[in-house]
Amino acid sequence: MSEQRKCENALVPALRFRGFTDPWEQRTLGELFVESEDRSSDLEILSVSVANGIYPASDSDREINPGASLVDYKVVRKGDVVYNSMRMWQGAVDSSLHDGIVSPAYVVARPVSMTASRFFARLLKRPNLLCQYQRRSQGNSKDTQVLKFEEFAEIEVSVPLFRKEQEAIGSLADALDSLITLHQRKADKLKTVKQSLLEKMFPREGESIPEIRFEGFTDPWEQRRLGEIVGKTYGGGTPSTDNEQYWNGAIPWIQSSNVPEDDYFSLSVQKGISEDAVASTAAQIVPAGSIAVVTHVGVGKLSYLEFPFTTSQDFVSLSDLKAHPVFTCYSLALRLRSDINMVQGSAIKGITKEDLLSKGLGMPSLAEQSRIGALFSKLDSLITLHQRELGILKNLKQACLEKMFI
Repeated sequence: MSEQRKCENALVPALRFRGFTDPWEQRTLGELFVESEDRSSDLEILSVSVANGIYPASDSDREINPGASLVDYKVVRKGDVVYNSMRMWQGAVDSSLHDGIVSPAYVVARPVSMTASRFFARLLKRPNLLCQYQRRSQGNSKDTQVLKFEEFAEIEVSVPLFRKEQEAIGSLADALDSLITLHQRKADKLKTVKQSLLEKMFPREGESIPEIRFEGFTDPWEQRRLGEIVGKTYGGGTPSTDNEQYWNGAIPWIQSSNVPEDDYFSLSVQKGISEDAVASTAAQIVPAGSIAVVTHVGVGKLSYLEFPFTTSQDFVSLSDLKAHPVFTCYSLALRLRSDINMVQGSAIKGITKEDLLSKGLGMPSLAEQSRIGALFSKLDSLITLHQRELGILKNLKQACLEKMFI
């Protein structure tokens, strides 16, 4: 690829594949597509959504009415562009990788010979075009607005003259999508494995032996109150934001929104307070190696911090632990999640320090705690790695699409 600058009065994208130098040209969508009204009831039913594009309806969780008439369903050939006429302004459009049929509510646009449909699968979702779809859709409200093919056909777009350039852009976007899907599946699979192991490597309620254990560990787990394994607790407070001397200090200060869900070791500190703030408010410096537990506004989230910190009043921090800290994070999080699920339907607004410390936890030997903690910590590291790579790929795709289209 080579960087290009947009020439005056010429349509040239900022980023192109090597070998393509000719300016792009303006075309109406009506010059590039014709509406297809072919009908059939014998092919596979397809669906179109904003999130998933075109896919076989059988892949969806939605039930298909076996008695519904398919007599007016429209034929879709591989390469056709299909859009939901009532959701086009939201991006419910794609080029099909399947032969099939769609509901009469959809519009089927068949490309002319010079058109590479996978290129248009990306182009037709560009933000500037979504705005045009909304302006041209007809109806009294967003829920009833329809973009007819006649309006679609009048929209002008900038396109490469050569089909090969269109195909190269479409293929790159498809390849990035495949990588994104691969990393998403890997992360999802690891999350499933982690959840399954959490259920099997910690004893069920009322039991003292887990279903799965590391070799060499056979003793029953002991039931201990959290308060028995915590040497000291700390509260928190929020210094006045009106006093500038309290803020932008060197002492980390965390609030509930900083604590991620289901990730106990990756907290990102956003704010710091001063020593004056600690001396003048309820904020307390919590020693390194402590667990910060959210007890209000996000009950059940927690984080293990290896540095001294302070918190808002929405936390109780647990220090001087008499158990393996990593194991304790997973065990306590599992217990809090179980308690929250038991009262599903009624929001838990908060939990007192006394209630928190009274929670019962199953505790194996320190050696077994260490093995269990290391296993789940490794799984979380792998999940985080895939999620970071996923974010990088999504950002790369967005940057490419921004620069490779006009």
